[in-house]
Amino acid sequence: MALMNCNMKVAIVYSSITGNTLELSARIYNLLQEKLIDVVLYEVKDFELSFLDQLDGLIIATYTWGDGMIPKEMEPLYEAFEKKNLKHVITGVTGTGDRFYPHFCGAVDQFRDMLFVHSNLAVTLKVELKPQISDEVRCGQFVDLLLQRYHSNVCAQLAKT
Repeated sequence: MALMNCNMKVAIVYSSITGNTLELSARIYNLLQEKLIDVVLYEVKDFELSFLDQLDGLIIATYTWGDGMIPKEMEPLYEAFEKKNLKHVITGVTGTGDRFYPHFCGAVDQFRDMLFVHSNLAVTLKVELKPQISDEVRCGQFVDLLLQRYHSNVCAQLAKT
């Protein structure tokens, strides 16, 4: 498949309190590895913002704090996108949340809106609480859409040169 010939370099940066977002990140990580994508999973505290310029793709995985806020530990990543020119980075944002709160997965929505302006946003995914078996298909679609965007934007450009 042509997608595998592009050598896409992806980071998944996550923050998780309950383990739900970590589990979601791990599922996406495994799906990317199955497609032979060069992917690294980082807890946000271990991710160097200087890596952003070296990536082809970035997946942000976050929980939502309170009534729809981005967790404090994710704010530097959010701000880095606002300050840098990262339109070349294909992005996806995912997260877990509880529908009990008025703004379900509000941090995902905030990242989505910002990434739409400051990156090449390909896909979003919201999962209620702990990922279930039924979410596996949605995770697969998330990965496929990210790779399709990369293929259409980057690999097609390479073919023209």
